[in-house]
Amino acid sequence: MPTDKTRYHQPQPPADPDQEYMTVQETAYVLQASTNWIRRLLRDNPHLCGRNGNKRIVINREQRAAIHAIRSGGDPRTGRSIPSQRRRPAARTRAAVAA
Repeated sequence: MPTDKTRYHQPQPPADPDQEYMTVQETAYVLQASTNWIRRLLRDNPHLCGRNGNKRIVINREQRAAIHAIRSGGDPRTGRSIPSQRRRPAARTRAAVAA
């Protein structure tokens, strides 16, 4: 386990992307997500992870596939498939100013 806490919260590339079990940091790297997002998801869905004897969270292939399905399902906060875009206010025209 890293002693530097900044490395603990950063995604890290796995030694082998096809390995059976990965840590949270390796899973975050593979799924291109933050470790905080992965940890929040696993806190709310404890069936998507396991723990080894050292109390490290490990995730197998099936669990990674389920996490990927949740992640690609859209924004869970609003239920939208695509996050909404901010719209710029319409530019003022001379006709609108004259009226």
